[in-house]
Amino acid sequence: MLKRIFFTIVILLTTNLASVAQNYSFRIAKLKYNGGGDWYANKTSLPNLIRFCNQNLNMNIAPDEAVVEVGSPELFTYPFVHMTGHGNVVFSDSEALNLRNYLLSGGFLHIDDNYGLDKYIRQEMKKVFPEYEFVELPYDHPIYRQKFNFTGGLPKIHEHDNKPPQGFGIIHKGRLICFYTYETDLGNGWEDAEIHNDPEHVRQQALRMGANIVTYAITHGDGLQ
Repeated sequence: MLKRIFFTIVILLTTNLASVAQNYSFRIAKLKYNGGGDWYANKTSLPNLIRFCNQNLNMNIAPDEAVVEVGSPELFTYPFVHMTGHGNVVFSDSEALNLRNYLLSGGFLHIDDNYGLDKYIRQEMKKVFPEYEFVELPYDHPIYRQKFNFTGGLPKIHEHDNKPPQGFGIIHKGRLICFYTYETDLGNGWEDAEIHNDPEHVRQQALRMGANIVTYAITHGDGLQ
């Protein structure tokens, strides 16, 4: 029910007029936060993921990503919000409350650690949900089994600390509302090929997993199954 209410709000609110005017189903956004961390990292990642979803999953996502601040009321116009970076993150009390309300209303946040984000985002998400911890999702979670099947969980895109990739979630009343990808660098894999010179099969794995996340975010509301 919350998910249906949320998407009704998304349709009715008019801050996304450019997308609506061109008959796009929705737009996704990158989260802008304070603290000095590079929230703007991976400039080509979301446009490439959007293109992949539109071409391979027949989605109708606006091709240009939006940028939305954590504390902005415009946050509620985006069904899927992506967050990345390497460094410090700070949520004010009002920003934490706004993000909490957004997620409880049916929104979805994907956090992708671009290396160095982990200790900051865990601390700040406790401001948002002091009652919850990140829990590692099992490999049979539906987010790994959308259009593309990842039987071993997240693909490894870039190596940093010789750790396996992990996918963590925040679950509210059985619903996955935030998915945190750690030690994988999915966003780097979405970028233009010449930026990181990743093999094409590695980029495809990153894009397929990203497409799974977007699909899950806009179609599921049951969390752990």
